[in-house]
Amino acid sequence: MFSRLTDFFLPAGFQGSANELRQVRITINTVLLTSAFSFNFLLLCWWAGFWPGVYLMLFNVVTFLVLPFGFRHRLFSAVAFGYIYLTVGYLGVFVNCLYQGGYYAATTSWLVLCPVAGTFLLGRRGGLIFFVVTLLSVGVLWELERRGIHLPNSVPAEHALFWHFDILLGLMLILGVVAMVFDQVNANTLRLLTEKNDLLSLRTHQLEHSIATLKATQQQLVHSENMASLGELTAGIAHEIQNPLNFVNNFSEGSCELLKELPANTFDDLAPPEKARVDELLARLNRNLTLITRHGQRVDSIVRNMLQHAHTGPREPMPTDLNRLAAEYLHLTYSGLRAKDPGLRVDIQTDFDPLVGQVSVVPADLGRVLLNLFNNAIYATAEKQKQFAAGGYQARIRVSSHRRAGQVELRVEDNGCGMPEAVRQKIFQPFFTTKPAGTGTGLGLSLSHDIVVKGHGGQFLVSSREGEGTEFQLLLPG
Repeated sequence: MFSRLTDFFLPAGFQGSANELRQVRITINTVLLTSAFSFNFLLLCWWAGFWPGVYLMLFNVVTFLVLPFGFRHRLFSAVAFGYIYLTVGYLGVFVNCLYQGGYYAATTSWLVLCPVAGTFLLGRRGGLIFFVVTLLSVGVLWELERRGIHLPNSVPAEHALFWHFDILLGLMLILGVVAMVFDQVNANTLRLLTEKNDLLSLRTHQLEHSIATLKATQQQLVHSENMASLGELTAGIAHEIQNPLNFVNNFSEGSCELLKELPANTFDDLAPPEKARVDELLARLNRNLTLITRHGQRVDSIVRNMLQHAHTGPREPMPTDLNRLAAEYLHLTYSGLRAKDPGLRVDIQTDFDPLVGQVSVVPADLGRVLLNLFNNAIYATAEKQKQFAAGGYQARIRVSSHRRAGQVELRVEDNGCGMPEAVRQKIFQPFFTTKPAGTGTGLGLSLSHDIVVKGHGGQFLVSSREGEGTEFQLLLPG
């Protein structure tokens, strides 16, 4: 209720800091309390028949009630409000001291409240001003007392004891109110300090987080530069290897062809032991050249994949029918593998969402990703098929697409061998492969991951359960 009364005297739309608002509230509360004490002394003066005190306290009560209304209607500022209040209060105390006997009046000690209230309401400057005024006032009262020039005590003798007691009680109450307000100010100050400390801690935490983010970004930039340098180095090495490798492949293939063109009766004139020795050497030479050719082609495949992996040139995306692209590469992959292995049988299931429509991708790059995923899926089911030679297993691959909010999802699922968690965590590493030596380069999934994540800004997720199958999930911006 008292808080509502204080808010009533605040000017409409008052703007100021939290400290200014608190100071204005304290000033209004102090003025209203002083008005209540003045009314109390007005009744006391009326009861004691001290009519000068009645008129003086009546003036104080009216003034201390009018002041808040003047401030509410913006007749003066908050600082002027405090100075007017203290000036009126000081004059009331000083005149009251004169009427009660001068220097030895019971209310003389009240003059001490002026510098205290000045410091409390107006700050150091106001307190210093009223401290000087109080010293001068006490000096004037003392000089008047020393010279015998003072007004006689106007308080009736029969009421003198009660009068002094009531004045002392009023002074104690005022000091108690001042102490409580000071305690409130200290509590508010402590609360503000706590809030500022909490805010400082929060800002410190945010700054530490920003510094950590900057360090991580810096490390990522350094890593990216290192990877770019590594890519350039890889491309350079691959180009250097490519030239001698071409010679090896060409000459080994040419040597194999020359051996085939060698007439069968070339060495018939030799003795049987020598002819057998020559035939054995020719067979070994043919076998060695065949192995050189095979492994040279494998090295050539690795080098070409390394060049593709190190390629950083720009490729322009274009609107592409993702469902059609996936269906084409699925058909090409399966048909190509069936041509090599006529006994291959895989149940191909598709579930393409027509809402997928056109997606902005690089068709050639994404086609390489799909080709690699389909190859791996068919390979996994074929390997599992070998474990069920007696039957009881049907190889199955399911390819599906869906449109989500702002994304297009493409899933490739198989019921093949699956892979353990330790292997799943490494499948995107360059040159890591689960295929037998001589059958895989270990660059397919690494290249696919870079195409989807770095080239298209998407996500490449994989989940697998050993012995049950694997699922690859591509999320592309749509």
